[in-house]
Amino acid sequence: MTTTETKADGTDRIIESVQDAENSALEAVRRFLDTVNGVFPDLSADGGPRKKIIDSAFKMTEQLVGTSTHFAQRMVKVGQNALRETERGD
Repeated sequence: MTTTETKADGTDRIIESVQDAENSALEAVRRFLDTVNGVFPDLSADGGPRKKIIDSAFKMTEQLVGTSTHFAQRMVKVGQNALRETERGD
């Protein structure tokens, strides 16, 4: 396996891991929303406490997904820098 192939494989694995984590977070929010919808029926025009809870869940999920994406970007950058250093050392 060449250095380029190794880079691509490592990057792909990081991206897949982040995507899996993001999909898990979204699935958790879906299950949470199903629970909220079962407990708090939509009775008011403004959504009341139900809407506040759902909005809060979405904000939390956006933060979690954003954090994992930022982490993955940093990991890829660190990996690329390490490979560059390795290539210069050869």
